[in-house]
Amino acid sequence: MSRRKTERQLNLVICLLSTRRHLTAQEIRRTVYGYAEAETESAFKRMFERDKRELRDSGIPIQVGTGDAISGEEGYRISRADYELPEIELLPDEALILGLAARAWRHAALGEAAADALFKLRSAGVPVDDEAAPALTPAMRTDEPSFGPVWQAVRDRRPVSFEYRKPGQTKAETREVEPWGIVNLRGHWYMVGHDRHRRARRVFRLGRVRGEVTILRGGPDVVVPEGVDLRSVVAGQKAEPERTALLRVRTDSAYALRRNALRVVPGERDSSGGGWDTLSCPYADTSELVRNVASFGSRAVIVEPAEAREAMIAHLTALTEAAPDAGDFDDLAVPEHSEPPARGPRSADQLRRLLMLVPYALGQDVRVPEVARHFGLSEKQVVADLSLLWMCGLPGYTPGDLIDVDLDAAKETGEIIIGNADTLAQPLHLTADEAASLIVGLSLLEALPETEGLEVGALKRVGEKLRTAAGAALGSLADSVQVRVEDDEQIDRLRRRCADALESGQRLHLRYLSGYLDQVTERDVDPMGLVVQDGYPFLEGYCHLRRDVRLFRLDRVLELTVLPYAAQVPEGVGRRDLSGGVLQRSDLDTEVTLDLEPTARWVTEDYVCESVADLPDGRVRATLRTPAPAWVVRLALRLGARGRVVAPAELAEEVRAEARRTLEHYRRPWSS
Repeated sequence: MSRRKTERQLNLVICLLSTRRHLTAQEIRRTVYGYAEAETESAFKRMFERDKRELRDSGIPIQVGTGDAISGEEGYRISRADYELPEIELLPDEALILGLAARAWRHAALGEAAADALFKLRSAGVPVDDEAAPALTPAMRTDEPSFGPVWQAVRDRRPVSFEYRKPGQTKAETREVEPWGIVNLRGHWYMVGHDRHRRARRVFRLGRVRGEVTILRGGPDVVVPEGVDLRSVVAGQKAEPERTALLRVRTDSAYALRRNALRVVPGERDSSGGGWDTLSCPYADTSELVRNVASFGSRAVIVEPAEAREAMIAHLTALTEAAPDAGDFDDLAVPEHSEPPARGPRSADQLRRLLMLVPYALGQDVRVPEVARHFGLSEKQVVADLSLLWMCGLPGYTPGDLIDVDLDAAKETGEIIIGNADTLAQPLHLTADEAASLIVGLSLLEALPETEGLEVGALKRVGEKLRTAAGAALGSLADSVQVRVEDDEQIDRLRRRCADALESGQRLHLRYLSGYLDQVTERDVDPMGLVVQDGYPFLEGYCHLRRDVRLFRLDRVLELTVLPYAAQVPEGVGRRDLSGGVLQRSDLDTEVTLDLEPTARWVTEDYVCESVADLPDGRVRATLRTPAPAWVVRLALRLGARGRVVAPAELAEEVRAEARRTLEHYRRPWSS
C-alpha cells in the first residue's frame, strides 16, 4: 500500500506541475494514475484530501483556484514559482560557512533537515561542502525528547501542554504555554514563553519535561511580544553572587574553587611541599556553596561564615549515617524516558527522497552508495526507490511520458542515470526546518573566534541569501531558535592559540584539569582540530601521555604552551566519531546505581544515564556508566542526603569513609 501511495502522490505532483490551469478533482481522478483504485466517490475524496494534506505537510505548495469556469468548481495546480528553489549564488567563503553551519546539527535532531538543505542546494548547482574546514567541528545536541514537538510548536506558532517537574518537586505539574522560542545555553535547551496558568513569562528547561508534549491546535496563533530578547531572558535565570566565604583547601587541589576565587593566599608548606591555602570565594546560596565544597571531600574546608560551616557539618553527617543498603532491584518501574516522536509514514519519506534525488541526479554524476549514505538507506532500498520512479511520469503514461531510469546500471555499476524528467528538474524550495537549521547554525558560528579568518561580512551575507531563498516558508522561526555562547576572554585566547597551532602544525603542552577528578596532569598534545559542543570549546588532539586521541575542554586548561617543534600525529590515527557525543563510553566502564531524591533529579538531566526509573515518593533510580568511579564519590559527596550510591557496595562505603575524614576537619581548629 505504501509503495502505491508514493507512486500516486508523485504522479499527482508531476501532473499539477505540468498543467497550466487548475484541474478539478474529477479531472485529477480521471487523469492521474493511482486514483482509479478508489471504487466510490467518497473513497476518492478521502484519498485525495489525504494526499493534498500530506503533500502540503512535505512543503509542496498546492494552489486552489477555479477549475471549471461554468460550474465554479475548485481546481488545483502547483505553481513553479512557489515550488522551485530560487536561484542562489554563493562565493567560495560563503559556501564554506554554509557547510559549517550544517555540520553543527550533524548529530542532532535537525541534522536531517540541514543535510537535506545542502542536498537541495547542490542540486541547484550551489557548491556546498559540509566536509570543508576539517579543523573546526561546531556541534549542537538535542537529546531531550521534547525538543522535536517544541520546535514544531514554535515553528507553527501553536501553544503546548506538558508535564513539568521543577527541581525539588515530587510530582510533575501540568503546564500550558504559549512558546515564544527556544534557546541553547551551555548544552541545555530552554523554552521561553507565556505560562497560561501563571499568567506570566516563564522559562522551561526541556530536559525537565516529562512524557509527551501536546501541541494545541485550536484557538488563535501564538503572538510573540515585540522586542523580547530570548537569550537574555534565559541567561537572566541564574543568581548573581552576593556574599563571600572563607575556605581552606589543600595544596594542588580544589582547582575549580581556586579558579572562581576572588583571592588566594598561599599557606605554609611542610617538608614535602604540602599545606593549606586560604581562598575567598563569592557565592549566592549557602546550600549551593556547601554542595560545591563538599564535592572536594577532605581537601576543602569552610571556615566562614558560621552558618555555612554548620550546614556543611549537617550535610556530611547525613552521609556518614546513611545505612548500607544494596537496594531492591526487583519490580522497578519501566524507565520513564520517552521515545522520540515517531517519524512520518514511509511513503512521505520516500516521496521527499525522490523529489530531491531527480534534480540532483540530472545535474551531476551520482551513484547509489552516495545516495544511500545521505539518506541512511541500504543500497537495495535506493534501487527500490529508482524502480518506483521508473513507473511515474506525465498523464498518459506511455513509454514516452514515463521517467526513464537505467535500473541495470544502478544494480551493476551503481551509476544513477535518469532521463525524461524535465518536470522535476528543479529542486523543491527549502522548508522552514531546513532553512532555519542552517540559519541557527550560522548564529553559532558568529560567536566562534575560529571563524574570524573568513571574509568580513560573509556570515551576514549567507544568512540574508538563505532568508531570501526560503521566503515566506521560513517566517520568524530562525529568530525564535537561538544559541548563546558564554563569552570568556581567557577561553577565547586559548582558542586562538590552538587555532594558530593547528595552522602552523605545532605541538602543544597543556596543564589540564581532569573533568572526572580533582587532578592536574601535564600533557603534550598534537592538535588535530577544534570542536564546539553545546557552547563548550574542545581541543581535539593526539595525547602522548595517553597515546590516543583525546578531547580537552578549554575551560579546564590551566596553562597552554606552544612548543617549538612540529606536531606528529601517528600514521593511521584519525579524529573521533562524535555521533554519540563528546563523551566516549566503553564496555570497561563501571556501572553505578544511584537513588536520587526529587531535588537531585538534575543528575539524570546533566549526565548520560543507562536507565532512569521512578521510585516511591518522587525518588528516582538512575544507572550510569563511568570510566572513573572516583568521580562518583565526588558526586555523592556533593549530593549529601539527596542521593545515595546503591551499587557497587565498595563505592558506597568509600563515600561514607571520605565524609568521615572530612568531618574530622570540622571537629578541630582550622589552623591546626
